Amino acid sequence: MSSNRSTSHFAPGDWVRHPTRPEWGLGRVQSALGNRLTATFEHAGKQSINAELLSLVRAEPPQADADE
Repeated sequence: MSSNRSTSHFAPGDWVRHPTRPEWGLGRVQSALGNRLTATFEHAGKQSINAELLSLVRAEPPQADADE
């Protein structure tokens, strides 16, 4: 069975947010294979996401504090 959703637009190192769990904070993709994506979130730790059921939102990387 084929799905319209895929993890193919995400790669390890990409920054994401969960659309219905803002309390998880910013996440970083660890792996993306087929319809499964694993990301580590600031406040929820490592999570496995099924892209057939949910589309993560691409996010900007966190800003580094400049000590100038």
